[in-house]
Amino acid sequence: MAMAEMEVERTIERLFARAPESADADLFAERVQRRLDRGWAARRVLIGAAGLVGGVIGASQLIMSNLFSRAEAASSESARVLTSGVRQLAPQAEWLLNGPAGIEAIWLVAGLAVVAMGLVLTRIIEEI
Repeated sequence: MAMAEMEVERTIERLFARAPESADADLFAERVQRRLDRGWAARRVLIGAAGLVGGVIGASQLIMSNLFSRAEAASSESARVLTSGVRQLAPQAEWLLNGPAGIEAIWLVAGLAVVAMGLVLTRIIEEI
């Protein structure tokens, strides 16, 4: 009897392992695919519109907060501080300033240092 029960169990497992074929399976799959495609098109439009609205709101907030004038003031202040620091350093680095490039070499090195820090920062952000 145990052998007969195992045979029945195997038969039942095989029957449940296969899904029965429907006559309209292809039509059903096509209808579902059309609905999915239509949903993606609507999602793309909605996401694009939301991005546009968010961009407009963000830009208006930046303009209304006088961010650009604050950045300009901060930039001019930092340039003044950096220039005064270079002028104080100039007597000690006379050999560098009298070279063929002069002060441009210092600005070039400072710019490259800023770029290097930016690259390191992006690498750190990627790792997080």
